[in-house]
Amino acid sequence: MTAPDRGPTAGSEHLAAARELLAAYPVVDGHNDLPWALREQVRYDLDRRDIATDQQAHLHTDIPRLRAGGVGAQFWSVYVRSDLAGDDAVSATLEQIDVVTQLLDRYPDDLSRARTAEDMEAARAEGKIASLMGAEGGHSINNSLATLRSLYALGVRYMTLTHNDNIAWADSATDEPGVGGLSAFGREVVREMNRTGMLVDLSHVAATTMRDALATSVAPVIFSHSSSRAVCDHPRNIPDDVLALLPANGGIAMATFVPKFVLPAAGEWTRRADENMRAHGLHHLETTPEAMKIHRAFEDTHPRPMATPATIADHLDRMREVAGVDHIGIGGDYDGTAFTPAGLEDVSGYPNLIAELLRRSWSSADLAKLTWQNAVRTLRDAEDVARDLRTRVAPSNATIGQLDG
Repeated sequence: MTAPDRGPTAGSEHLAAARELLAAYPVVDGHNDLPWALREQVRYDLDRRDIATDQQAHLHTDIPRLRAGGVGAQFWSVYVRSDLAGDDAVSATLEQIDVVTQLLDRYPDDLSRARTAEDMEAARAEGKIASLMGAEGGHSINNSLATLRSLYALGVRYMTLTHNDNIAWADSATDEPGVGGLSAFGREVVREMNRTGMLVDLSHVAATTMRDALATSVAPVIFSHSSSRAVCDHPRNIPDDVLALLPANGGIAMATFVPKFVLPAAGEWTRRADENMRAHGLHHLETTPEAMKIHRAFEDTHPRPMATPATIADHLDRMREVAGVDHIGIGGDYDGTAFTPAGLEDVSGYPNLIAELLRRSWSSADLAKLTWQNAVRTLRDAEDVARDLRTRVAPSNATIGQLDG
């Protein structure tokens, strides 16, 4: 199939209009792995990675580039790798939460602690970047609903049900089928997330898990960093039939920028790059200086297929067509991937994407929904559901042994 003619790229007039729009309706980004990068690179030594200054040599993210990119709210991922298990995973998640707290304390003029939709709007009014947290992978709670509630109390506002590997109660998109979606305990986790007000994040999960979660949840769900499977047939993306369920649920799908998830040609290249990393004794997701040196050497001899803002716009066009403009958003996955698209190299690049969408005749009203309004509404609606549920439903103390045997 011949690639469609993209026509002219977004011009300076579109870029100026994009920056003007983002000044009013900044980006709510669903997923940024800066906390893990700080753990991996400098073991949370914030003096060595002072994000008030230019960190382009080390990171996709710093405050000047967040400002340049028009970011008004960020879900900081408090991810831990899925090869951490049990209480080790819980402890590492707490360390991730702690470093976000350190960042908020260190940069109060730029980052504003946010736990609610109201907090997000207050931060926008003050010209600060609302900072929320999302846990990435149900292994972070070690099969404990009390731990889930504790993460919520510490400010975590979504949990991705799995990462790259299955857990005992939910199947991952990138593992072999286990329980066939969600187990009985997995459905109880979703119900308890609804009751607390924690958003159910369906990025990384198998399509069966997506459907089970949507059938169980009475609150809006999110996909914090996933794109369209119809545009790029990768298991990390969202099938059309699942996207079509979002209007009834009220949730949001936030398109990601990871090249292997959005550009078919990048998938095979990344598979070979990952094999090269493992051959050097490194985890394929590492982005430490040593890892990036190996990646760059591989890229020098194996040129990388390049995604662009137009690639991401293709996904958003499809997601809008299927789910509707009220149910889409953006989740770049910066500092969680070694490779990024041309024009979206780091968090300063969002205006390039908005400019491309303006070139495609997206209206300012629809772009305001994409960047800000949809994500804020989704969190607010989840809060409303939780407020009602807590008047009628007690905290669950069910165990995985009781429900799954």
